[in-house]
Amino acid sequence: MKKILSYSVVLFVLTIVLLLIIPLPAGLVDVAIILNMSLSMMILVTTMTIREPLEFSIFPSLLLITTLFRLGINVSTTRNILTHGGSSGQVIQAFGDFVLRGNVVVGMIIFLIIVLMQFIVITKGAERVAEVAARFNLDAMPGKQMAIDADLSSGLINEQEAKARRAKVQKEADFYGAMDGATKIVKGDAVMSLITTAVNLIGGSIIGIIQSGESITQVLNTYSIATVGDGLVAQIPALLISTATGMIVTRAVADGSLNEDISKQFLAQPTAIMISGIAVSVMILIPGMPVPQLIFVGAFLIIGGMYLSRRIKAEPALLMAAAGEIGESPEEAARKEAAAAQVSEEEYYRDVDNVYSLLAVEAVEMEFGYSLIPMVDESVGGKLINRIVIFRRQYAQDMGFVVPSIRLRDSSALNTNQYSIRIKGEEVARGEILTDYYLALEPENPEREIDGIETVEPAYGIPSRWIKPEDRELAELYGYTVIDPLSVMVTHLSEVIRQHSYELLTRQEVVRLVENLKKTSPELVEEAFPNVISYSLFQKLLASLLKEGVPIRDLETIIETIMETATDTGVPLRDVDGLIESIRTALKRTITRLYCEDGCMRVLTMDSALEHAIVNSLSKGERGFYLALNPDVLQSLIRQIASQIKKFNGIAQNPVLLTSQMIRIHVYRLIDQFYPNIRVLSFNEISNNVQIQSIGSLVLETAQQKEAG
Repeated sequence: MKKILSYSVVLFVLTIVLLLIIPLPAGLVDVAIILNMSLSMMILVTTMTIREPLEFSIFPSLLLITTLFRLGINVSTTRNILTHGGSSGQVIQAFGDFVLRGNVVVGMIIFLIIVLMQFIVITKGAERVAEVAARFNLDAMPGKQMAIDADLSSGLINEQEAKARRAKVQKEADFYGAMDGATKIVKGDAVMSLITTAVNLIGGSIIGIIQSGESITQVLNTYSIATVGDGLVAQIPALLISTATGMIVTRAVADGSLNEDISKQFLAQPTAIMISGIAVSVMILIPGMPVPQLIFVGAFLIIGGMYLSRRIKAEPALLMAAAGEIGESPEEAARKEAAAAQVSEEEYYRDVDNVYSLLAVEAVEMEFGYSLIPMVDESVGGKLINRIVIFRRQYAQDMGFVVPSIRLRDSSALNTNQYSIRIKGEEVARGEILTDYYLALEPENPEREIDGIETVEPAYGIPSRWIKPEDRELAELYGYTVIDPLSVMVTHLSEVIRQHSYELLTRQEVVRLVENLKKTSPELVEEAFPNVISYSLFQKLLASLLKEGVPIRDLETIIETIMETATDTGVPLRDVDGLIESIRTALKRTITRLYCEDGCMRVLTMDSALEHAIVNSLSKGERGFYLALNPDVLQSLIRQIASQIKKFNGIAQNPVLLTSQMIRIHVYRLIDQFYPNIRVLSFNEISNNVQIQSIGSLVLETAQQKEAG
């Protein structure tokens, strides 16, 4: 049964062919005529409800089948009319009687008008539209293909979308090419209807006069009814199909169904409706015109236009919805562009004050290749901006510093999958991501390797692989950490900002932080600024803390410590290093929390000999003490650190080196040049309730140890 249903269209076409050969009784002819009319109505309604022609792409083939069906019915009805004395079923008889109304001449004229209207007006117009549409679509194909390739290379669409759009362009060209030929079928059908009508009338009359023996008047009356009836039952479906043909080839610029488009566009023009109502009302001045009807139609249009006008003014969104637009109208945009174009670039920069606008440097910039733009563009679902907002809020809560606005823009200088992060106009980091893949971070000892594109995670330098989405669960089973592309980019951006936050702390931002503190501690701020602490010194201290990853959220404690250190201990405010150590000691709970896990802090330590060597290497200069370490000791120290920090790989904690307070700042500045991720702490910065566990030690190597190493 299913096989029969799958070949139903083939069986239907074969049945139509048989109609041309096998005589059908009048009852079956009536069924075929009714089915033909129903099918024609369905096709017309479908063409009026679709949004674009490709939604009904089978129309050219369907047009051929319906035309063949109609021709088969014509052959059957003609055979019955000529062989059964003008009788070919009740449908034809009813149509003939209804149209002729006892007047053969009037009936024939009405029939000819219907046929010529379909042939000259609808069919001819649809044929021309289809021809032009086919030619324009074929001519536009190369341009459409180039536009798709450009969108693909720029990253606006992916490969799947590009394939779908290419297929659609090809289908449009094939469809309009087929429609150009299909309209010729409609035209030929109209011509064939005229020939069939002539054959039925003339041939039937001759046969009737010769064989029936009836009078010429009776014969003409009988065969004219049959001819007109047969012509109407053929031409009404043909007229519907011709109208559907014209409808589908003129739907190229439609946004919705025909009903939606007409409703929206008419309802958006209340002024035109009111003017038409006034014009109709004025026609009552013409003598002999039906005044009641004109007044009724005119009043209906005027009242309807006024109602729509008030509704549009009360709900401005209605007009935009009716026009199919949201946001700024094209006319307004065009006026703005025209106004902007009146001043040329040379004229604009002739004013010296305008040149200064070119000198501005963004604090943080992020540039993208074209493939990454959808991740940024919120209109297409990009979530990068939301993730940046979340990071800014979290960073402010953790570090007490508000990350400035980040400028996001595309760049043709980057590869399509690359992005660049700039701090104060200069690039500090660059990464590359594949938007259709996931990044799998390799564990130390994976159970099995997973197929993918080898790469390095941009934020932490971890060996990784770009894997397909369908391999995500498998990678997680093998021990890989799988991250989506957006998280890779946001993580990289956040780490870059953390590393360079001290550069982003401007004098203006320091003033804003102080003013924010003034809301809760006005007396402290008024006492400290600017009499005791200058904003310049305060900026330098806060920047030093941020550079070493120390939160500055507790500004009240920081300011109080600075003032106490300056007044109680006699440390001059120009000794920035001494102030920093005092502040870090005051923030010991905060610092301990950052590097403590389960009440235990794992650290590297220095033996006493190495610490003494470092202390003895301190020299005093114009700007305070500096470290002048022996090159051999320095080389040994860096080599040992490189070996010892590997012990932190399996620990969720940054590497920490523990020293005495006296040399902490100098050791930090020394190590920061080689290993910026290592945190150097002093014993004074660790809370008493924390257990310190040494997992490695740095020693002062002797000559024998160096040789052994």
